[in-house]
Amino acid sequence: MSNDEDPGPGVTRRLGYLLKHAQLRMAELSERALSPLGVNGRELAVLNVLMGREPGSQHEAAQRLGIDRTTMVALLDTLERKGLVSRHPHVEDRRRNVVELTRVGHETVIKANAAAEAAEAELMEPLSRADRQQLREWLRAIVIRG
Repeated sequence: MSNDEDPGPGVTRRLGYLLKHAQLRMAELSERALSPLGVNGRELAVLNVLMGREPGSQHEAAQRLGIDRTTMVALLDTLERKGLVSRHPHVEDRRRNVVELTRVGHETVIKANAAAEAAEAELMEPLSRADRQQLREWLRAIVIRG
């Protein structure tokens, strides 16, 4: 941010402003890092929830991420079109859809997580390694407790 764009200390000392603009910068860096892999941050979150777990239902994945059922269905529809997940009826309960990563989905998660970590490293570059860890711990405490 240049001095011409700086809204002044009355604004930049406010936590809401700082969190919002840090998140916007993180979203920008993540989008740039993930777009060559054909996914975005929300899709990567879904893929990460599915990674390394037994095949689960759409409902379980939505609960883990704290998103509504309709949003999850739309995300899974997109991921399925991209060939990253597959859905099929549960063997014992045909009303439930089981969701699994495809082989391509698994490979994409690995590459996308590396790209996302690089984006995070770029965002956190001004901070020391210890400060980066401390910031993560503080934010985790706020988010988990909240």
